[in-house]
Amino acid sequence: MSDTEFRPRLAIDVLVKHDVKFVLIGGMSARAYGSARITNDIDICYARDDGNLKRLAAALRDLGARLRGAPRDVPFVLDAKTLKAGDHFTFITKAGGLDILGTPSGSSGFEAMDRNATTMRILNHDVRVVSIDDLIQMKLAAGRLKDLADADDLTAVREVIREEQE
Repeated sequence: MSDTEFRPRLAIDVLVKHDVKFVLIGGMSARAYGSARITNDIDICYARDDGNLKRLAAALRDLGARLRGAPRDVPFVLDAKTLKAGDHFTFITKAGGLDILGTPSGSSGFEAMDRNATTMRILNHDVRVVSIDDLIQMKLAAGRLKDLADADDLTAVREVIREEQE
């Protein structure tokens, strides 16, 4: 099996098994709200406390994570100290692409994002999912054409959700 095959269930299983505190962001969260967005990786915002960094590092090691785009011989120690020294990392894993962001664009980080998040059933696990408002804000802050298009799509999805709640 190729290590670039997208296997989101495996990634979520391992993160949950290690009790990692995270909020699902990016394309998978957009899909959770009903967007037609197709994604081939998982994006999470993670808590940056020492205990969570240790659990996250262990989960990433279980997933065989390595830096995406870096030559295999580039030294990289996957531990809590390394994760604490950075904020954004992009990995390739046995589950496919996994991007971890401590402070995504347009946000103040995990605590604020988790406060606004909702719990959804994702791939047989109760997962914290970024609020649609925070997701739109992150897409607008990123400013890339695809993110701006996603923000427009998510704004329409948000309106449908609000109409259904009335």
